[in-house]
Amino acid sequence: MATYTAAAMAGGERGRAVLVTGASRGIGAAVARAFAADGDRVAVHYGARRGRAEEVAASLPGSGHVVVGADLADPDAVRAMVDAAAADLGGLDVLVNNAGIFEPHPITETTYEEWQDGWRRTLGVNLVGAANATWCAVQHMVRGGGGRIVNVASRGAFRGEPGQPAYGASKAGMIAMGQSLARALAPHGIAVLSVAPGFTATDMAAEELAGPGGDARRAESPFGRVATPEEVAAAVLFLASPETEFASGAVLDVNGASYLRM
Repeated sequence: MATYTAAAMAGGERGRAVLVTGASRGIGAAVARAFAADGDRVAVHYGARRGRAEEVAASLPGSGHVVVGADLADPDAVRAMVDAAAADLGGLDVLVNNAGIFEPHPITETTYEEWQDGWRRTLGVNLVGAANATWCAVQHMVRGGGGRIVNVASRGAFRGEPGQPAYGASKAGMIAMGQSLARALAPHGIAVLSVAPGFTATDMAAEELAGPGGDARRAESPFGRVATPEEVAAAVLFLASPETEFASGAVLDVNGASYLRM
């Protein structure tokens, strides 16, 4: 049986080889910084913002970081991107499926065509794109003796997203995928875990947080605030650690008690 030891996870002096999707801003950029600060080599993925991804990579401590791009809705581009990341990093130890889109498409306010487009685009990137990136990454992890896959889901997977139902469904699907793969990949020394953040203070959320809805968002948590990208990144870094192998399949909520579940 293949194993993935703490020594392999640490990767020696070179650190782990880590691919973070959607790392040109927000939570993904914070995750890239967290791994780099831990001594790892990071592939910073972008969908359309190459310049921003290059800025993130240039700001990371350490060396050996690379920038890789792909439209996650394009299966061929995903495969080329993951293989390029593994080639540039000298393997692949950790995949963080973070990239996602969040498009409003309330069912009572869209045409049938708009409804279909919302589902196609959202599932294509958030779920199918993540599934394809995972398949490609696993090929490298199996050859390398194991690894970690961390899926960045959402509290919306549990409480629902009435204005963005495809987003909620995609994140629920990501968690279900992760739990299925946790069972399938354990014999290969690969653990699969998920983090489910609540509302987070990213640049994408800045407008809402500064507007009239900002106070309501902060009031959702008894802490009276929303999460920072760094708090979510710290959870991802923990889930990717050697000590979490037997937690494979688990989901870690990072929502400030704004949504509680059994």
